[in-house]
Amino acid sequence: FLMSVKKIPAETGNAALDLALDTIKIGKQALVFTNTKRSAEKTAEDIAKKVKTGNKELIELSESVLKALSRPTKQCERLSSCIKKGIAFHHAGLVAKQREIVEDNFRNGLIKIICATPTLAYGLDLPAFRAILKDLRRYGSRGMAYIPVLEYLQMSGRAGRPKFDDFGESIIVAASENEKKKLYEMYVLGEPEDIYSKLAVEPVLRTYLLSLIAANFVNTKKQIVEFFSKTFWAFQFVDMDKLVLIIDKMLDLLGEWEFIQMPGKEDFTDADKISGNDEKIKATLMGKRVAELYIDPLTAYFFITCLRDASDKKTNEFSFLQMISHTLEIRPLLRVGVREQEKIQEELVKHNDFLLENEPSIYEPEYEDFVNSIKTALMMHEWINEKDEEYLLEQFNARPGELRSKLDIADWLLYASEEISRILQYQYLNKEIVKLRLRLKYGVKEELLPLVKIKEIGRVRARKLYYNRIKDVGDVKRADFAKLAQILGSKVAENVKKQVGQEIEEVPAGK
Repeated sequence: FLMSVKKIPAETGNAALDLALDTIKIGKQALVFTNTKRSAEKTAEDIAKKVKTGNKELIELSESVLKALSRPTKQCERLSSCIKKGIAFHHAGLVAKQREIVEDNFRNGLIKIICATPTLAYGLDLPAFRAILKDLRRYGSRGMAYIPVLEYLQMSGRAGRPKFDDFGESIIVAASENEKKKLYEMYVLGEPEDIYSKLAVEPVLRTYLLSLIAANFVNTKKQIVEFFSKTFWAFQFVDMDKLVLIIDKMLDLLGEWEFIQMPGKEDFTDADKISGNDEKIKATLMGKRVAELYIDPLTAYFFITCLRDASDKKTNEFSFLQMISHTLEIRPLLRVGVREQEKIQEELVKHNDFLLENEPSIYEPEYEDFVNSIKTALMMHEWINEKDEEYLLEQFNARPGELRSKLDIADWLLYASEEISRILQYQYLNKEIVKLRLRLKYGVKEELLPLVKIKEIGRVRARKLYYNRIKDVGDVKRADFAKLAQILGSKVAENVKKQVGQEIEEVPAGK
C-alpha cells in the first residue's frame, strides 16, 4: 500500500461529501460505500444538493429511471432527482433496469458519483478513481461490528482500475485521530481472513452429495469418500474419520427422505472400512429430479411433507406462498418488527386453517423464522392482489428490486414444488400451483389472467379492460376498436387487435 495524507478543502463539514465534491472538481469519478441502503440514498441526495444543475443528457436519463416501473415509487423519484445532477445510488432495492442505467452511465462518464452498499464491490469493473469508504461498521447478529479485512480490500480494489487509471485512491473516513490509527492498523496493515470451504455447511454438502449421486459421478461409499478426500474441505478438515462420519450422516438423511437407495444401513467410521464396500448407491426418481432442480434436499423434503398434508386440508394461494417462504433459498425473509407483532398475529389467525405446516410454539427457536415467513408470504399475497410497488414499499419496507428478487426465487420454488407434485401424482394441486405462478409473474388476481397473456397488456391495462367488461380474448376480439383505443390508446389497441387475429379498418380523419 502507498499511503499519503491529503488536505481536502472542507465545504460542508461532512468528510465523505467533501471528498465526493473534490473528486468532481478534479474531473474524476468516485464510489462512496455506505453500510445501508438508506444511507446510500441519503448520501447521494446530500451530494446532489451541492452540485449544479446537470445537462440535457442527465435530464433524459433521469426520466428513463422513472419509466423502469409502470408506476414510479418514491425511491424512483429520489434516484431520478439525484441523476439530474450526475449523482446516483445503487443497491439491491433498485430493479435490474435501474441498476443497469446507473452502471452503464457511470462507465460512459455521465454519472460522476455512485453511493452504494458493498454489493457493488463484487464483480464490476468501473472507472472509479476513488473508493470512499464512509462506513466500516455494519449491523449484524451481535450488533454493530467492523467489516472483515477481505471486504475492505474488495471495496478498495474498485479504485484505479488498470484500463481506466494509472493509479487510484481508496480513502477511509475516520471520525477522530484515534479512530484513524485504529482503522489504519486494522485494515491497511491487517491480514485478510482465512477462507473456509462452503462444503462444511450442511445445506451445501447434502445438495452436492445428492447431485454427484444423481449424475452417476459417484456410485459407492468408497467413491464418495475418495472424491471428498480431494476437496479443499478435506484439506482444511484434516480429520478424515470425522469427515466420513459427516458424509455417513448425510447419506442416511438422503436415504431416509427417499432421495437415494442405500445398499445397507451399516454404519462406518473410517475410510478403510468403507473401501471394501462397493455396493451401488442410486438416486430415486424423486432424488434425480430434486438434484436437477438444484434445491436443498431439505427444502424438497419439506415440500413433499406439505403437499402430502395438503390432501387433507383446505388450500388457497396463501398455503403455497407461506410454504415457499419458509425455505433457506428465499432468505433473507422480511423481519417482523416489534410494532408489527399484533398485526402479523391477526393475519396468522386469519390464514391459519390454510397453512400446510403446524405453527411452532412461541417458545421454540424456529418461531421467529415462522412468523417472518408469514410476513414474506403476506407481501407476495398483496402483490398478486394487485397492490403496487409503492404500497409494498410503504407497508413492508420492500423496495422494488428486493420484491423482484423475491418473486424470481418464489417462481423457481413454485416450479420445484410443481415438479415434486407431479411425481407424487397430485394433479389437482398442480393446477393451483401453475395458476399461482402466473399470478406472481403478472401481479394480478385470477380474473385477469386471460388478459395479461396478451402482449402489451400488463396488470394496469388489464384491470381497465376488465372494468369496461372486456374480460378475455373473446371480448377483446368482439370489442369495438374505438372503445379499445379509448381505454388503451390507439397504438396499443391496434397491436392488441392484431394479436387476436382481427384486422383494423382505417378510421377516417376527424372520426
